[in-house]
Amino acid sequence: MAEPFYTKGLNFSCKRCSHCCRHEPGYVYLSEVDLTNLSQYFNIEKKDFILKYCRFVSYYDGKKVLCLQEKSNYDCILWDGQCLAYEAKPIQCTTYPFWSYILKSASSWEQEGKECPGINNGTLRSKEEIQESLDLQINNIPITMDDEV
Repeated sequence: MAEPFYTKGLNFSCKRCSHCCRHEPGYVYLSEVDLTNLSQYFNIEKKDFILKYCRFVSYYDGKKVLCLQEKSNYDCILWDGQCLAYEAKPIQCTTYPFWSYILKSASSWEQEGKECPGINNGTLRSKEEIQESLDLQINNIPITMDDEV
């Protein structure tokens, strides 16, 4: 198996520009860990957090899964001039840009870099750090509508 293009690492430091949080439609899928962290952070029951901030959407496998709502302008529901849950942000958010579709090739990494000013800037992230984030992202299974919350 060929080594990934990021074998020597990649530079990335979040510039907190919030491009990944705003202006475009998207889904922030929530796992049980995410829901627990967010509900504790906001000091509300999980069911109340779901009612106030979440929705269920169709996932790749056809199941309905939990994700954060978006505002009408496509901003994340937790965005208000900054992330309202930065210290408890979901795993999907903390692992960006080390997601499988972005890391599939150097060209997909460069393409994402056209939108994200932190890509190819800042701290050199080792292959091991990148792989750890990628594994977290891949293994972060969203809550389904059938799960007991």
